[in-house]
Amino acid sequence: MEVIPGIDLLDGKCVCPVHASFVDSLPHSPDPVHVAGTWATQGARRLYLADLEGARMGEPQNLKAVQAIMDSTKLPVDLGGGIRSVETAKRVLDLGVDRIVVGTSVALEEQFAKTIFSTFGERVILSIASLNGYVAVRDWQARTDERAEDFAKRMCELGARRIVFTDVSRKGMHGGINTIAVRRMAKTLNVPIIASGGISNIDDIRELKTLEPLGVEGVIVVTAIYSGTVKLSDAIAAGESSD
Repeated sequence: MEVIPGIDLLDGKCVCPVHASFVDSLPHSPDPVHVAGTWATQGARRLYLADLEGARMGEPQNLKAVQAIMDSTKLPVDLGGGIRSVETAKRVLDLGVDRIVVGTSVALEEQFAKTIFSTFGERVILSIASLNGYVAVRDWQARTDERAEDFAKRMCELGARRIVFTDVSRKGMHGGINTIAVRRMAKTLNVPIIASGGISNIDDIRELKTLEPLGVEGVIVVTAIYSGTVKLSDAIAAGESSD
């Protein structure tokens, strides 16, 4: 199972949010290139970048920082936040981003979902944020009336090939990973799942590792590695363990 460090970008800088609210975003290191290099040194093979302003404004706002990270680390990068048109998706992928992440746009526009999945295939990751079991949208500030599992099945029918699943209530290190929800989602679908939200210690990584046979191929870790609660190299080792 792949352990993927996350880098949240705000105003060209790296921040470590402890909750969905922008107000609660706490600065960790202002230099995203330095942070990316730190995670690369500790063994990261991929980076998950979130453009926080892009998510809020509906258009990527931190592409210069994204480009600098890619140029410095040479690691494949997943990027989400504000990718809400085919034109924007193509522009981001043309920069060298390996995979784009879409959420709000496909949750609210089924035709766009069909188009983006058919146009870019494996290079699109569907982000599903669950708020009390329902799909959260608009940077998790609102929710739809559709259950997360039902939405996931519908999107897979439209062509989604990989999913990042986040339990919003566990964002940061609140309560540990929601293994029950991840397992339920994995059993519902036949596509790879990357878990996100709630990693608070190395045991959470080991617990998710047991779901690998169900299709859980990775986990995104943010707050725990920035706070020092989890060392990234240890998390990677746990994810790769055959025990």
